[in-house]
Formats: sequence, structure tokens, C-alpha cells
Amino acid sequence: MQTLFRKLKNELNEDELLHFVVAEADNIVTLQPFRDQCEPIFLFSVNGKIIAKINGANAPLVNQKIINLVNEEKKIAAGEMVRPQYHEIVFVDPDADDGGEVLNESVNQLYSIAIIKPDAVINRKSLEIKQKIIKAGFVIEIEDKRVFTEQQVRDFYHRIAHQPDFEDFVLFMTSGLSHILVISQGNEEQPALGETESDPETEAKEIYEDHLAMVTTPMMRKKRDSLEEYLERQHISQFCDVEENITDVNCFIDMFFPDFKNMKNLKLEKILALLRPALFQEKKEDVLKIIEDEGFKILMQRQIVLSEEEAQTLCKEYENEDYFGNLIEKMTSGPSLALVLVRDHGLQHWKELIGPGSVEKAKEYLPESLCVRFAMEDLPINQLYGSDSLEAAEREIQYFFPPQSTLALLKPHVTQEQREEILKLIREAGFEITQMKEMLLNEEEAGKIYSKIKGKDFYQDVLEMLSEGPSLVMVLTKWNAVSDWRQLIGPVEPDEAKLLSPDSIRAKFGRSVLKNAVHGSSNTYEAMESITRIFEEFGPENPEGN
Repeated sequence: MQTLFRKLKNELNEDELLHFVVAEADNIVTLQPFRDQCEPIFLFSVNGKIIAKINGANAPLVNQKIINLVNEEKKIAAGEMVRPQYHEIVFVDPDADDGGEVLNESVNQLYSIAIIKPDAVINRKSLEIKQKIIKAGFVIEIEDKRVFTEQQVRDFYHRIAHQPDFEDFVLFMTSGLSHILVISQGNEEQPALGETESDPETEAKEIYEDHLAMVTTPMMRKKRDSLEEYLERQHISQFCDVEENITDVNCFIDMFFPDFKNMKNLKLEKILALLRPALFQEKKEDVLKIIEDEGFKILMQRQIVLSEEEAQTLCKEYENEDYFGNLIEKMTSGPSLALVLVRDHGLQHWKELIGPGSVEKAKEYLPESLCVRFAMEDLPINQLYGSDSLEAAEREIQYFFPPQSTLALLKPHVTQEQREEILKLIREAGFEITQMKEMLLNEEEAGKIYSKIKGKDFYQDVLEMLSEGPSLVMVLTKWNAVSDWRQLIGPVEPDEAKLLSPDSIRAKFGRSVLKNAVHGSSNTYEAMESITRIFEEFGPENPEGN
């Protein structure tokens, strides 16, 4: 392995960026109890924070990991991407008497709950608030969008229940969609430019593993404000309430995110993947089976014939090669398969799974990669493509799967428990709930949604059904949203839905044609008309961050 390190040192030539440190367990007194009980382990550190590890002397995997991290640092330095929100790997001795207590204590101290209130959501400020939170170095661990029940508001805001306008505040908080965030401190300190950093070789003496690969940047750290203090300084605290009390935070995490403690070590990442035309035609099913076996979930997929410009963009890394013209010709000759994949640490896992961009490099460093397995004789390149960074993934997904919005309605007879089940189905189907509000649909409001059936004989029956209680009105957003929502809800008649589409929402929750649980726009024009009437302020959410 040390030969590999020397080779990388010479090839990458990044002495200011890349440092290798070796810790020999046999020579460290505190590690003697582990002698003959360990395998080599490689730790990867950025700014003194251990963000990844590889067990065992897997040279190809270590090689690819180091190259990827160095390339990321170069792009960050060039302003081409922002630094990812790494989750630090913490080592706890499971045999220690207080190991569990120490871990629980650190978890208790780590999280805050932030609620972005309905007026901020309706005015499209939530993205700006989240961007500022991330920019300050905090980590959004998990988030959800929901309309609070009255009891949830009273529980969360119990400390201000004595205030004279509290009942009006409860009505306000239950009137529309709020965003709930679980936020961690990340590193305890903020970066301070212009200071020098400690010697990484000195720090490595503290680590009990055998090997350490360390990527560093010239920054030191200083203590940061609490989340609440930071929001106040940014003049956005009026839009976002924070709970930092340990006991209450744990209570609300259990309430809003019951699976969070099992999922807190997951880092789900969405990426764009693409099968080039030849591979799509010849080995599509084999590749999709591998994707599934590797733990990826396919959120969206579509066949697409690339234009010459699109092909040149996706193949930019090969533009100086002699075969570039032939490559573009083949990339535009037939359909490619574009996929949106999600998985824990999906970006890095996909990179390591498919291997480097050329077959030659893949054979040398990652001979088990899909690049080698699915190599085509006519072109010496990887037949699979993957996003280079999370920022690139977001742009590429937006381009190849442009979001569309549709109006969705949960009718008054749907119980609160059924609402939660339907909302879960909506999220699992890949929809983003962009707007949501609970409202009693009187004749005027109902006309904004059901305008095309106003003259029908049964319209009065629809109005009577809607007047029985509040409905939940939502804007759902994803690629192909109108069609996908119509497919998810199923046929209008629940009995027909049970026969033709037994997994649909109307099959599961519908009672009759009138009380069939949900409504959806029939086409894109109707969707935008209804959305504009119900949510007059609906539009792109602050894309500039202003």
C-alpha cells in the first residue's frame, strides 16, 4: 500500500493538499490490546474530520477514493462546487461501560429542531433560510413538510401558551404548510480564514488505526453561535422558530421523525445515471439488476435521444481524444436511458461501482467495476455515466427531468390517520409537496378547482360533499407530475380502482364516486389554472437566493 501512496504522491503532485500518515499499532502502547485482532483500516480526513473509512487493503478502492477527494478539493478551490456536508465517523468502544452513555449524551447535544412557519413557506422563503443555515456550517439531517395539527402546535409551543394571542397563533400555525428541520451543529467551530493549521502528522498520533489518508485545507476553526443566535443575526428568526432544549428536542424528533434514530447515519443522495445507447440496447436488464442489488432505488427513468450539444456536454472529459467525433456520433445514434438514483452515500458508491471514465484505467485500478464488465470494443470509454458532484447531479436531474406541478386534493371524509398514510404514499412516489393548506372549500373556492364540471347535474352533490369539513389542498411537484399523480390515485370509481389498480389511493381509501378520497388535475393546463387560483403566490422558490 505504501507503494500506492508514493505513486499517488508523484502522479497527483498535490503536496499542499494531500498528506499520507502511517500509524503502526505495534508501536503505540495504548493500541497493544488490539494486536493480532485488527485488519488494516484507511481513514480519510478533511480539515481534521474523519469522513470515510475503508476496511482492508483494497488498493483499487483506496486509490479511487483518494483521487475523488482530491478532485473535489480542486473544484471547491476553483469555486466549481461547494463543500459537501460530510458526516464525521465517530469511534466508540462497544465494550466500554460508559460507551453507550457517552454516545447518547453526544446525540442529545447534537440536534436542534427548526420550524419554518407557514408565512415563510407561502412567501417562498424556505429555500433561502435553509441555504443560510447550511452556509453557516450547520447540517440539515432530515426535513419534512406538513400542516400541523392543533395539538402538535400546542405541544411544540407550550412555553408561550400563556400569551394572550396564543389561540390566534395556533390558528396561524395550522393554516398552511410548515417545514420541520432536524439540524446538527456539524463541527463545533467555524472556519476562520488566514490562520495556519496544526500538523496533521502530530494529530495522527491520536488515532488507533493502522493507516490514515488525509486531505487538508489551510483553515482553522473558531466557536460559532447557536442556531437561534445565528438566525437572529441574519434577521430571519421571525420566520423560523428553534427548539434547542435536549429533552424537548428528543420528544419532537420521536413525534415528527419516529425512524430518525435508525436513519441518522444514512446520507441519502440523489444522482443522475445514464446508460449510453449501445449498453442500453444490449445489456439494459443486466445493469438495472445490478443497480437494484447495490441498494439503489430508481426514482425516475426515461429514454432520451441526446442532441449533439447534450452529448458533447456529457462527454466533455473525452473532448481531446481522437475518438471524440465517433463518440458523439454514437451518443446521438439512438436512445440512452437516463435514471435518477437514490442511495445512502449514493454519489460515491456509484462512482466506485462504475469505475473511471476509461477502460484502460478501470482495468488497472478497478478491474471489478462496471466499466470493465460492460466495456464495448468500438470505444475505450465507460458505457455508464454518473454525476460528478451533488451540485452537478441537481443541475442534471433538473435538466433531464424538468419538474412539473399538479394540484392534489384530499377530501373531507379522509381521516387524519388516512391522511398520514396518503402523504407517505405521495413521498414514496417521489413527489415533493411544494405547497399545502387545509381549507373549507365553499362554493367560490370549489369553483377554482372544479371549474370544468360547474354545469354538470352532479355538481351540487360535489359542493355538498366538500362542505362537510376541511380539505387538504396541495401542490405536488416532480417530473411528469400530472400523469404520475393520476396513475397513483387510480380510477374515479373505487370499485373499479380495486379491480384495475388495487394499489391506488382510491382503491385503498375511496368509499364512493363522490367520496373517493382524492382529486387530481386532468392535464397540465388545468393544473396550473387551479394552482394559480388557489395559491395565488405560487411560483419558483427564490432561485437566486435573494
